[in-house]
Amino acid sequence: MNTNTNTKGAGLAAFLLMSLAVLCACGDNEQVRFPNRDNFTATVNDFLAQRGHVCLAKYDWPIAVATGSLSADAQQMPVLEKIGLVSGRDIVRRDASGNDDTAREYSLTAEGRKFYRHEPVVIRTATRNVVHPADFCVASLTLDRLLGWEAPQTRDGRTGTSLLFTYRIAPEPWAAAPEVLRAFPLLAHAIQNEKTMQVRLGVHLTPHGWVADELDEH
Repeated sequence: MNTNTNTKGAGLAAFLLMSLAVLCACGDNEQVRFPNRDNFTATVNDFLAQRGHVCLAKYDWPIAVATGSLSADAQQMPVLEKIGLVSGRDIVRRDASGNDDTAREYSLTAEGRKFYRHEPVVIRTATRNVVHPADFCVASLTLDRLLGWEAPQTRDGRTGTSLLFTYRIAPEPWAAAPEVLRAFPLLAHAIQNEKTMQVRLGVHLTPHGWVADELDEH
């Protein structure tokens, strides 16, 4: 038996297998960079899995509502209190003029805290971005259909485009109650327009494929 020959043969086989593995990895990496339906569908699915939550812009708790207020909170907080997601108490506080006024202060209950998601919420304005660390979320979105995308453009070394899709929505059971939908018309609108409302998502190309801009701002 020629041990040296066998050893060389085994080494060559191992080298070829390793080379094939590297080639396959490179090929897979290139495939995910193509601007096509499969890759963009995966990008939307990944984005919605991480950030596809319908939230109520209730970032900071407790929330105080002045007596006699006609604000949205004055209409909405009693509804959430009635279904056990917040608890309220009457308080006296000092207003901007230095006078005492009465208000009702609402805090999340143990049940309500289940829906308070600690994920960054970025509010973009013309001059700056405001980041809130959490929000009160009541439904989840998944992809219905990817409708299309713009031709990718490269600017300042970054290649990006925007995708257009429709969604499916799964509200929490309590969030679909008529009294909740009356108090939160934007939630009602999102539910009513399931599979028809078109959503635009900015994405950009990375070495590992396409990523939603909101998930990677760098």
